[in-house]
Amino acid sequence: MLMIKILHSHLVIDACCILNFCASGELLSILKSIQAQSVVTAVVQQEELLTLQKVEGQINPGAEQLATAISEGVIEIVDFESEAEEAAFINYVVELGDDGESATGAIAVNRNWAIATDDKAAIRFFKREAPKIQLLTTPEIIKNWAESEAIPMSELRLTLDNIALKARYVPARNHPLKSWWQTVRQLG
Repeated sequence: MLMIKILHSHLVIDACCILNFCASGELLSILKSIQAQSVVTAVVQQEELLTLQKVEGQINPGAEQLATAISEGVIEIVDFESEAEEAAFINYVVELGDDGESATGAIAVNRNWAIATDDKAAIRFFKREAPKIQLLTTPEIIKNWAESEAIPMSELRLTLDNIALKARYVPARNHPLKSWWQTVRQLG
């Protein structure tokens, strides 16, 4: 059993992970299994989660899940609160070239909160620049959810299939949980 212990009071979740969790169909359940307050930056919400908006009048289930998570306080939207956070954001954009990862990192680093991202460049950057900040990825959070909630294998396989098909995400070949992910998807 993995059972992640989050070493910080909050987990700042980047767009890539939120999109994966929405694609899974289990966003609320996954977020509720995290033993820290989940947050998304206003930058990520405003600029990067637009893909969850209604398309041609149809409601996207992922958008509905996210709206419910926000209204229930399961996930909070946070914005910059200091000049230090804004300065870090600008510096990180220069390094990472992405507003979402940069805003996520700027807030997490300045508030000593954990980060959830699957972006390889952001993971390398924050491991180097903020080694005390805990970094989590989609597979770690999904595995933690599956174990803490005793998710049946058939439901877990469907969840991973949904992430792979709808979000087009599978762990990188060198991810420590790649073989676990593949094994679960092959079962059934």
